[in-house]
Amino acid sequence: MGNKQENGADLRHLSAEPVDIDCTKVVYLVRSEFSLMRFICSHIHNDTSKGLQREYYVYFVPRREVVCEKVLEDEKVHNLVTIREYPLYMVPLDEDVLSFELDLANKECLVDGNTKSLWHIAKAIHKLESSFGVIPYVRAKGKASVRVADILNHMQAEEPVDTSDMVMPEINTLILIDREVDMVTPMCSQLTYEGLLDEPSLIDLVQFLHINNGAVELDPSIMGVQQEGKKIKVPLNSSDKLFKELRDLNFEVVAQVLRQKATSMKQDYKEMTTTNQTVSELKDFVKKLNSLPEITRHINLAQHLSTFTSKHSFLSRLDMEQTLIEAQSYDICLDYIEELIHKQEPLVSVLHLLIIFSITNSGLPKKNFDHLRRELLHSYGFEHIAMLNNLEKAGLLKKQENKSNWLTIKHALQLVVEDTDTANPNDIAYVFSGYAPLSIRLVQQAVRSGWRPMEEILKLLPGPHSETKRGGFSSSPSFDTLHGASAAVDRVADGRRSLVLVVFIGGVTFAEISALRFLSAQETMAYDLIIGTTKIVSGNTLTETYMEKLG
Repeated sequence: MGNKQENGADLRHLSAEPVDIDCTKVVYLVRSEFSLMRFICSHIHNDTSKGLQREYYVYFVPRREVVCEKVLEDEKVHNLVTIREYPLYMVPLDEDVLSFELDLANKECLVDGNTKSLWHIAKAIHKLESSFGVIPYVRAKGKASVRVADILNHMQAEEPVDTSDMVMPEINTLILIDREVDMVTPMCSQLTYEGLLDEPSLIDLVQFLHINNGAVELDPSIMGVQQEGKKIKVPLNSSDKLFKELRDLNFEVVAQVLRQKATSMKQDYKEMTTTNQTVSELKDFVKKLNSLPEITRHINLAQHLSTFTSKHSFLSRLDMEQTLIEAQSYDICLDYIEELIHKQEPLVSVLHLLIIFSITNSGLPKKNFDHLRRELLHSYGFEHIAMLNNLEKAGLLKKQENKSNWLTIKHALQLVVEDTDTANPNDIAYVFSGYAPLSIRLVQQAVRSGWRPMEEILKLLPGPHSETKRGGFSSSPSFDTLHGASAAVDRVADGRRSLVLVVFIGGVTFAEISALRFLSAQETMAYDLIIGTTKIVSGNTLTETYMEKLG
């Protein structure tokens, strides 16, 4: 439990350990989770038994839950605690990424029928509008997204944002997409550098890495440090200029870029030591040397990842994902999945493939569904029956009832791109070496020509869709022609391109963020794209939210 002194306050992570400190006030900043309520009750009981009198304040982030307050009541500490909410609406994770930090939004909406998070998302966007103006165009796809768009309109009607002094809002369009609309993409192995760093547990659970709040904790040995025990924290965000350059590249290209950087530095060093250099040239060389720790860091990380990405097991898995996406050879895929189950490969890894299979095939044939369900429970334990029920309720793992429309969707949206050039990409499909994320194809279409030309395809995807014009900005192009307009039309007062805010309800992966950055960087793009999400997710973290155990 790390302690830290700041502005006279003692800061520490909440754990079961008693608060052993001389203070009269204790403030708990917590999520609405049962385990954390138990810790708080334990602390108060411990203080009471010692005759200590303190004032206790519990701030729920982002909202209080009756079930959590019930724990405090049952433990008879409710009357000793002042309860408040701390609505932390948005956390900037990077220059172009905002998170609502709602970890369970996907499962809450799909399984529990709990839609409280949707009000919170709408409120966060409404607060954003109070600073940047009412967003004139809203496109929503999915049940949760359409609901958020409706709540946002109600909020604007009840608490109007003053637009009298705004010529043009900075955010031109809001695109809301449910994770449920595209659950195939997060279940595929991410092949960008940042995506792989976030999810190599598909490769090897022993060396599991996971990017959390712009940093990753890893064994010192990976970074070439001889140190026992404690893991080291490595920053992975835009403050690292080299990471900013590498993060969105397909991993195949990363080693080549690092090799060029290292070779260039070696050449510079050789010139320094063999010729007389001016002070100015020396200064430039020393500047370059400052980037040496970053180069070394990423060479170590890339080397660690490449030991797994070159394995036959990883490559055969990629082949299987591609086969499922192309909707071919389902019998071979079923045999492969069954073999993974018998070998007791990590359960999340098996579930990824089953979910892709179920979605692209509109479910598993009944005989295969019953058989695989039985095999899973025998191999991994009957305590996972609740998890299988959750996945079925969410529509992610179900029996086939209708003919699949995946092939129609795949062809209409060009989800499979042959001969993808990962080194010089010309399509978003580079992030998965040939598969274009369905979610980002929808964004691409929305920004280029709107969704109306693809109305029939949208109807084949989960949930309703809506397109709304809000506010009264006469200087904006009409809704129908908005995205065919020239870039010059959509400039804010100081000449910058106006923004499109893309919000994922249920989470977004790093590979999808990379694809959006790729779109944003295109010369033909009239807008800058920024990303909002309930949480940065991977196939693992998303699947694990469904993995409740009985008892």
